[in-house]
Amino acid sequence: MRVAAAGIGRPVDNDGCPQGPWTPELLAEAISQIGPNRNGVELRTVQLWFKDNEKGISTTNIRWLARVLGCNDPEGASAWQAALIKSQARLTTRRQARQLQDTESKAERDERSEDNSPIMIHQGDDPHEGLSLARVSEAIFSHGSPLNLPASVFAGAIALQFISYFLSIHSITYVRSDGISKQVGFLWAPNWTFVFLIFMPIFFAFVADQVTTWKNENRAGLLSQLSEHDIPDGWMSRVEASSYTYWVAFILCLGFAGIFQWVSVRLRPVLDGAGAIAIDWGSLAFVQPDKFGFVNQALFTGAAYLYMSLCFYLFIAGLILLCNLVDDFTHIGRTLEKQPKAVPLKKVQAAGSSIIRGIVRASLSGLLVAMCMKLQSLYVVTAAPNIWQWLTSDARSVMTSLGAQVDWGDYSMPTHFTSLLVALLAVAVYLYAVIRIGLTAPFHVPLARPTTAILFLALAYLLIGVAAGSSILLAFAIAVAIYGFFDPNFSGHYKRREDCLHVF
Repeated sequence: MRVAAAGIGRPVDNDGCPQGPWTPELLAEAISQIGPNRNGVELRTVQLWFKDNEKGISTTNIRWLARVLGCNDPEGASAWQAALIKSQARLTTRRQARQLQDTESKAERDERSEDNSPIMIHQGDDPHEGLSLARVSEAIFSHGSPLNLPASVFAGAIALQFISYFLSIHSITYVRSDGISKQVGFLWAPNWTFVFLIFMPIFFAFVADQVTTWKNENRAGLLSQLSEHDIPDGWMSRVEASSYTYWVAFILCLGFAGIFQWVSVRLRPVLDGAGAIAIDWGSLAFVQPDKFGFVNQALFTGAAYLYMSLCFYLFIAGLILLCNLVDDFTHIGRTLEKQPKAVPLKKVQAAGSSIIRGIVRASLSGLLVAMCMKLQSLYVVTAAPNIWQWLTSDARSVMTSLGAQVDWGDYSMPTHFTSLLVALLAVAVYLYAVIRIGLTAPFHVPLARPTTAILFLALAYLLIGVAAGSSILLAFAIAVAIYGFFDPNFSGHYKRREDCLHVF
């Protein structure tokens, strides 16, 4: 209000100038002091006059305001009242025109959106159209707390442990035809205990932290100084580009690793009464059908394999997300190279180093998962009474038969092949990150020690069961992996690193 700012109607000083502008408090007090206006006017009402409100000033209040501005002079008040009424009418007309223009603009935008909707759907930019497995998978890792997914996997594993206890297959000693007693209980299988209780939740926690941090913090920090025209494709567009890969992984995990493997390893041997499958907790009905019911075993193994297949799909989906993250960072890095002054190089280096460290942790945990799977597949065909005695005796054999080849018989071990795929995927994702970020980025990323650690764990995995004494190498590999969780750079000492963008 220019009139209020000029202080028209306020007392004047010796020079004839108003003593200051009107404030809502002063104006409300002046109106309340008018004789006929017994009720005065509320301060909140006057405060609205000083703002761009939609209602304006009522006719009654215009009359009181005119008397204040006209210094309570009848002629001056009448002139001010006429001027205020005209100003109110002009203001109302402008607001109505603006509202009409806004309505027409909104209608045009809606019409353009409807016309362009087929193109947007074709490009995969609409997040609400159709079923997108890629988006669902990304949401599982990035929405909510990073602990949600690890906690869910852990809870599922605990549920299986309890069910195995109720079915009395948690700890079972089975006597083979050659007289050797073996512990084949569910709780003694590292690929069902250590994998889903420890290493798989750790893997999911690392991946969820990486995706959440990149999506919500680091990515926004790198793009904050770029103009809208220079910003590359969005994060979800990058994820959607790998939609086919997510579906392939889902079909392989659920269809082959889940259903097909359950039928061939758990169901058919019992139905046919024959098979070269080593006996463990899931095939006891094959040798002792009276003691372990076929229906109970089929239901429990079916539930366990469904849980396992979903977990391994999420495992592969996490690796795919890490690759998407690497691609996204690489594309943003190329954009920033064209504008070197937009974002400090130190900030870009902090984001890239954080990604590498997260992938090192994820790869280490993935290799530990593969080791547990291979251990179980080899133990069930040995002559050791339980897996711990097998590892202990293997360590002792380093003094007598180091390097001697181990005979595993003619048993079929599908988990052996599955563990190899898990190990290959974990190593492949790390190498992909090293090539895309570590070797091509315009900044230094320490890679020698992490790469050595990853290769050492891969070697330890390959040597499990190949030669006597490999359990000693396995113990060192586990120690290296655990240390790598805390210091993925393997810098020789662990300290809390505070990068420019993220602390982890």
